[in-house]
Amino acid sequence: MSENEEKIEKGGISVQTEQIFPIIKKWLYSDKDIFVREIVSNACDACTKLRRLISLGEVQGIENDFRITVTLDKEEKTITVKDNGIGMTAEEIKRYIGQIALSGALEFIEKYENNGDNADSTSDIIGHFGLGFYSAFMVSSSVEVISRSFTGGPATRWVCSESGDYEMSPFDCDERGTSVIMHISEDEEDYLDKDKILGILKKYCSFMSVEIYFESGDEEEEEHVHEHEHHDGETCECEDHCAHEKKPINDTHPLWLKSPSECTDEEYKDFYSKVFSDFREPLFHIHINADYPLNFKGILYFPKLLHEYDNLEGEVKLYYNQVFVADNIKEVIPEYLIMLKGVLDCPELPLNVSRSYLQTNSYVSKLSAHIVKKVADKINSLCLNSREEYEKIWDDLKTFVEYGCLKDRKYYDRVKNSILFKLTDGKYETVDSYLESAKDKHENTVYYATDTVAQSRYISMLTSQDIKVVVFDKIIDTQFINVIESDRNGVKFLRVDADVASALKGEGDAQENKDLAELFKKVSKDEKLTVKFENLKNEKIPAIMTISEQSRRMEDMMKLYSMSGGHADNLFPTENTLVLNSLNPIIKKLEGDPSSEKTEMLAEQVYLLALLSQRQLSADEMEAFLDRSYDMLEKF
Repeated sequence: MSENEEKIEKGGISVQTEQIFPIIKKWLYSDKDIFVREIVSNACDACTKLRRLISLGEVQGIENDFRITVTLDKEEKTITVKDNGIGMTAEEIKRYIGQIALSGALEFIEKYENNGDNADSTSDIIGHFGLGFYSAFMVSSSVEVISRSFTGGPATRWVCSESGDYEMSPFDCDERGTSVIMHISEDEEDYLDKDKILGILKKYCSFMSVEIYFESGDEEEEEHVHEHEHHDGETCECEDHCAHEKKPINDTHPLWLKSPSECTDEEYKDFYSKVFSDFREPLFHIHINADYPLNFKGILYFPKLLHEYDNLEGEVKLYYNQVFVADNIKEVIPEYLIMLKGVLDCPELPLNVSRSYLQTNSYVSKLSAHIVKKVADKINSLCLNSREEYEKIWDDLKTFVEYGCLKDRKYYDRVKNSILFKLTDGKYETVDSYLESAKDKHENTVYYATDTVAQSRYISMLTSQDIKVVVFDKIIDTQFINVIESDRNGVKFLRVDADVASALKGEGDAQENKDLAELFKKVSKDEKLTVKFENLKNEKIPAIMTISEQSRRMEDMMKLYSMSGGHADNLFPTENTLVLNSLNPIIKKLEGDPSSEKTEMLAEQVYLLALLSQRQLSADEMEAFLDRSYDMLEKF
């Protein structure tokens, strides 16, 4: 043995109570409210343990009527959580409470996890008297535990101050179970407000598996059931002869635990309005009941928005064996599904000590991918099997689907066959259906309008030739078309004012007239204006203004960039083209006399009319248009 090896000294880290307790009191949890969840969870575990033993046949003569009572005593400045679960002996109190972080749940699961398949699984045990118990000291000056084991024997009282010093003594109590009495410290007395405690209970404990009752001594606050059924099935009003029954604050069998085939549409709607206080019907729901390779359950809803600028942020509540953990779960729900509302119960979710923050690992990423797949499957199912209903909700759903496709190409690949185009006549078509019908007139070209009122002239020209026009009236629509163009080779999208469709052109080629082209450049005051001549089928139209699709998209992108804080200098000027209809009588007249004063006046009016049919006129353009109109009326 070397000299260095002889000097090696080994030992264990020693932590003194007076050192660890101040840390627990201040830093154990980021949110002090969580102490309610932890203490009530421990009570729930105590009941689950005894229920498990009953199901295994190891305990006889105990009714399966477990309950937890949370009592607020404002005068005594205490909050008590009482259960009628498994209880503890004096030795177990020393072991599970006197030694920080030694969880009784771990030993219990190791002992019983292989004892066959039973309805009450040990996986439901959250963690009995582990670190969670010590959260009580974040708000308490002292904590009492009074417990009597299901095995019989005397009850034990354990009292601990905030310094960590405790005393144990026998206690006269015949009731099985455990009571945790928290003496609230002076600087935390806001927790003695019944509304605050009841709100915390409903937030964290609304779906725990054991009935929870709340008492505050305030009779006005107590909730009672005023109707119940007698043994003969008759219903009566509870008055003098019927005892009032108090309601639990929680639902021990939430909807997500049921099989989807057992749930009705009304139950899904009622659950949504109850949990999220939103009385608008959601667009649809997704009931997830996965067991392999991931084990989790839940219900997700697509909410209905009132308008385009409604709050897009949803709310997905995360549960761990029916115990609320958090509703800020960006690791689980992708950004593009942020509008979702719902609940997810994930008993295998990796959480840190406070059960508030997710630990990033492969389970979380798989969970997120599974949710995305379920959402895509639901959209595809609605489109394929409930097309009429799907079309009714598509306008509300479209923005969410398009945003997801922009953010995640895999998501787009899943739902691309369920993407609908809304046409100007109010009908809906898939991308494939639209392109199939366009083969004869404008193969691989999709015409769209962003403003059906301002672009009505262009729309009517196209629809008169049986060309379908898609409505893209949201900012995201014009970004989304890039996704389809990149996926479908050769397909291009053109706004109705981007060019003159071949189907709108008459026979023969129009003759260019340089003098007339120069005249229109002059009256437009735009030297970069391109002037073209076409023979249009509709002879009533003297001229139309077209705008390059590429330059307009670039302009739109720069506007979005400006909205997000960038500088949208006019680096890419819009490329406008004035198309003159050589078959129109007015244009023919102008071609015959391109240099007179009257011709110039008429040319300016034609130009302004072409602008007006494409977009809103500027203040100067509108003034010129009105002046020119008045002059022409006077001459007429």
